[in-house]
This record gives sequence, C-alpha cells and structure tokens, in this order.
Amino acid sequence: MIICYGCRVLDPTLFQDLESRGLIRQVTDSELVTTLTREPMTVYAGFDPTADSLHVGHMLPLLTLRRFQLAGHRVIALAGGATGMVGDPSEKTNERSLLTEELISKNLEGITAVISRFLDLSGPNPALILNNADWFGKFSYLGFLRDIGKHFTVNHMLGKESIRARLEDREHGISYTEFSYMLMQAYDFYFLNQKHQCRLQIGGSDQWGNITAGTELIRRMNTATSNTTVFGLTQPLITKSDGTKFGKTEQGAVWLDAQKTSVYQFYQFFIQTPDSDTIAYLKKFTFLPLSEISRLEDLLKTEPEKRAAQKTLASEMTKLVHGASELSRVEKASRSLFGAEIRTLDAQTLLEIFAGAPSLEKPRSTLIGSELLELIVESGLLTSKGNARKEITAGGVYLNNERVTDIGYKIGTQDLIADRYIALRRGKKNYCLLKC
Repeated sequence: MIICYGCRVLDPTLFQDLESRGLIRQVTDSELVTTLTREPMTVYAGFDPTADSLHVGHMLPLLTLRRFQLAGHRVIALAGGATGMVGDPSEKTNERSLLTEELISKNLEGITAVISRFLDLSGPNPALILNNADWFGKFSYLGFLRDIGKHFTVNHMLGKESIRARLEDREHGISYTEFSYMLMQAYDFYFLNQKHQCRLQIGGSDQWGNITAGTELIRRMNTATSNTTVFGLTQPLITKSDGTKFGKTEQGAVWLDAQKTSVYQFYQFFIQTPDSDTIAYLKKFTFLPLSEISRLEDLLKTEPEKRAAQKTLASEMTKLVHGASELSRVEKASRSLFGAEIRTLDAQTLLEIFAGAPSLEKPRSTLIGSELLELIVESGLLTSKGNARKEITAGGVYLNNERVTDIGYKIGTQDLIADRYIALRRGKKNYCLLKC
C-alpha cells in the first residue's frame, strides 16, 4: 500500500526493508516503526569534513538517507564545519589532529560535492545539505555553557561508551575538546528539530551515545511533546567477515572521489569482494530487490567460479557512485586486462588499470626498435636473457596481451597503445607497463 501525503508518496514498507537488509542496529523508541508508516518524517545524518572526500565507509548513512528520501521522507545531510574543528572521539584510540579553518573549508567543498551525487536536491521533496558552523558560529562560549551545558551531567557523559573507552586508555585519555563533541552533536539535533522539524537522527552504532544525548537534550529543553517524539536509529558498522575494517586496501581508503580512487580501482575493490561478504554488501549498498539478491546468492553457491554476485555488486556500486558511462568504460577495461582489446583503451583507462603495476619509461627513440628479449629482462619480469628465451619460446610472454614466440621480435610503432604505452606480461599476472 502506498500512502499519499501532500505532494509526497510515502512507502510504509521502509522500516521492514531496512531490517531485511540488515541496516538497523538500534532504535531509541519502537514507536518509530509505526510513525514511519503514518506520516513523512525529517531525518538527518552528519558527516564531518576530516578529508576532502568521503570514502566507501560513509556510504551506509548516505544510501540510507537516499532510501528515506525515495520512501517519501525529507532528508538532511549535515556537513560538520563546526564539529569537524573539534573531532569525534568515537572509535578513536587517540585524539585527531586539529584541522585549520582553511583545510576544513576545502574539505567541506569536497564532501558536499560527493553528498550531492547521492541525494536529490530538487524536485517536490528536495534534500538539504547544511553546515553546523552556520549556527555554532553564533554561540559564545559562556552562552553555550549556560544554555546547553547545564542540561548534561558529567556522570551521564562518562557512562557513554565512546567516552568510557577513551578514559580507560591511560596513555592517551581524552581532551576536554573531544569530551565536548557529544554536546555539539546533541545541539545539532536540537537545532534541526527546532528549525526544520527534524525528528530522526541516523548514524553508525558507534554514534549511539551521541544520538541519545541529542534525544535527551530535546526532551530536557521541552521541545518534544507526546505528538512530537524524536528518535534515533543506528546502523551496524561494516566489517569484513574476517573482522578487518571495510573500505581499506593496501593503498589506503577507497574514496568516492575519482581523483583520489580511480573508477577502475573502485570497481575492482568490489569485484574482489570475498564470497562470504558479497550478499551482505548487495543488501546494504545496492537498491536491488531482495528477490534478485536471493537469486544471486543461489548462483554464488552453485556457480561460484562465475562470480556473478561480485560482478553485479561492482557494477551497481560503480554506476551509483560514478555513473553509467564510467561503468561502461571500466567494464571494458576489466575485459581488456587479458585480451587484445587492451589496444583500444585510452591513456587514462590504461593508467588506471596499471596503477599498482611496475612500470618502465624509455625514450621513444630507444623503445622503438628494442628487442622484446631485452625489454623482458630490463622490466624485471625475468632475470636473464636465457630465462627470457625459454619463456618466449614456451609461449609465456605477451605483448599487449598477445602471445609472442619470436625471440627476435622488435618493438614497432604499431605496438604502442595510445601512441605511448606497451603492456608486457609474463604468465597470467606479472605485468610491466612500458612508457615512452
């Protein structure tokens, strides 16, 4: 059943869908379930500008906001220009380095651009992107202590997990600055409730203490009545099945900005998802129907070698974050990695493919006319000309993914990809990119 509410169409199955996808860890009040089916609600999630982009670890709250918006609710993405200057102690063993105002301003631009790709900022139910520096900048220190601080007891704050964990660390402890973060996030909820009638805050399970501080502040400041109860909802922190942190690679975080993590690397991150994690990621990060995900789960069990579930996950995520045309480009690149189609790739895509591979640069005049035998050794793919002769003769050497068995083969201009590159390969996985 679909409920019409003004210009919005409300989907009453939202909470059930979130539960089915494993997207709910805790709620402050079970009344949230029925409230979401009766009336549209304004919901927010916060994102601090600790870097100039968001990474895949931020996608869960971002996509949940999108789910709420598609279900007919109003959503607010809060960029923490003020809270970013303080630093959230949650899930941190020591204090963050404080960022300058200039760096925070730059980071705000970056994360705002990312957020705007996930939410609809126009139309009949536009999302809002707000900056809490706009209201914290008007507070005096004494004013904040008198008006907000008086509603919190230190005893209550010490009971919060994010604070208690840091207090138990005698080496690092927690500064008064970070100790105050909870008050700031609580006031965010209060302000949004007053200004935008926001009644629900979502966040990771590590935010439970901060979220409940906000619901308590609103209650204490007498803004909530029996008809305007506010709610908090947390989501599980995403980890891999082996317990390691999701979204990290040997190169670092997987970013949502293509300038920091290339589209090809982003696609490959999800293609390489272990079988044990793939179905959970499909449920949490994609908008595919659960029936389709169930079909992919069956295929994962019966034909795991085809990796249909991983390919679907990578395609859905890349299209969602970077668009259909970029997905098409990296899918072509992925197919080209072991095929002659690699010759048709543009320079950007080729460099993305070989971002982590060894490379060798030579003057064009030197590269053209070079013997393949010598290049194989010079590239480090083989250690001697003797080994190279044996490997070439045995058919284990590839030039632009085409097998070469002629030990006297010399490089010509026809071998250049994008007029500058040559891909050498030994065996299945040993590559070197030659550049001129």
